[in-house]
Amino acid sequence: MFKVLVILAVIIAILLILIVVVQNSKGGGLASQFAASNSVMGVKKTTDFLEKATWTLVALVVVLSVLSAAFLH
Repeated sequence: MFKVLVILAVIIAILLILIVVVQNSKGGGLASQFAASNSVMGVKKTTDFLEKATWTLVALVVVLSVLSAAFLH
């Protein structure tokens, strides 16, 4: 069970890295490159989705870390 939790945590951490890189920062981020293709979702909705996804993935990493520490022993 410990190995499964660690693998899930690594996958979620990689997704978290990708979402943080895509977010619009002071320097523009990768989200600014796709600003012209926002025909389906507006910029505000995209920002909201990325922020919610970031916090959700952070919460999942924390929960998986606590669970993996519980299953370690």
